[in-house]
Amino acid sequence: MFTWYWLADLCAEHRIAFVLGHALYMKAIHGGKAKNDKIDSENIAVLLRGGMLPQAYAYPKEMRSTRDLLRRRMYLMHHRTEALAHIVNTFSQYNLPPISKKLTYAANRHGIAEQFADPSARLSVEADLQLIDHFDEQLRRLELQLSRSAKVDDPQSYYLLRSVPGIGKILALVMLYEIHDVRRFPKAGNFLSYARLVRCAHESAGKRLGSGGKKIGNAHLKWAFSEATVLLMRQLPAAKGYVKRLAKKHGKGKALAILSARLGRTVYLMLKRKEPFESKRFLKQ
Repeated sequence: MFTWYWLADLCAEHRIAFVLGHALYMKAIHGGKAKNDKIDSENIAVLLRGGMLPQAYAYPKEMRSTRDLLRRRMYLMHHRTEALAHIVNTFSQYNLPPISKKLTYAANRHGIAEQFADPSARLSVEADLQLIDHFDEQLRRLELQLSRSAKVDDPQSYYLLRSVPGIGKILALVMLYEIHDVRRFPKAGNFLSYARLVRCAHESAGKRLGSGGKKIGNAHLKWAFSEATVLLMRQLPAAKGYVKRLAKKHGKGKALAILSARLGRTVYLMLKRKEPFESKRFLKQ
C-alpha cells in the first residue's frame, strides 16, 4: 500500500518494530482457494514468525519526501518528452520538412508553429510549445531544490556518483535517493537484483527453466543504469570496445546488459568503499 508512511513514522516515534511486506512476493506466496482478511492476517503472522515474510524497504522519513519529489520530476519530464514527440509527429502528418534542430533547446523552438498554414494545426503546436516552456520552468525549480538537498543529505555519495563517466546530475540524484544506504545490501548480487540488472534463474533438477521476477525490483534504478550505460560508452572508448567484443559472442542486447551489470557492481563497490571511479579498474574487476 502507498499509505504506510504515517504508520511507519508512528511506530518509529513509539519505538515499535515496523515490517513492510513486499506486495509482489506476498501475492506469489498466497495460493489458497479462499481469501479474506482473517486468512491473510494468519498467513502473514505465520510467515513473520518463521522469518519467511518477504519484506520491502521502509524508506526513512528524513529523505523520503525528496525521493518522492525526484520521482515527480521524472513524471513531468516524461510529459515534456511526449509534447516534443507530438510536435515532430505533427510535422510528418502534414508532410512538412523534418526538423533539423533539436527541440530540447529553447532557442531551436522559435518559428516552429509558424510553419503550419492550417490555423488549427498551428494552434495545436503552439499549445505543445507553451506546455514545454512551462515544464522547463518547473523542472529548473525542482532540479535546483534536488541538487541542494543532495549536497546536504549525502554529499560524499553524490560526488562519488558524479565521478563515473556517463552519470550526470539527474542520474546521480536518481541513484542516490533510490539506493539511499548501500549498506542495506549485504552483497553486490543483492544490489544488482534490486536494480533489475540480473535475471533470476528458475532451475529444477539441474535444468534451467527460464527466469522470472522481472517486475520485482526498483524500476527507477533500472532506468538510471540503462541510461548511464549508453552515456558511458560515449565517454569511455574502452567500454565501447568491450561491448563490441561481447556482442560478437552474445549479441548486442546481452552485451549491453553485461555492461550495465558491471556498472552496477562498480557503483555498489564505490559507495561501499567510498572510493571514486577508476576507468582502469572498471573493466578489470
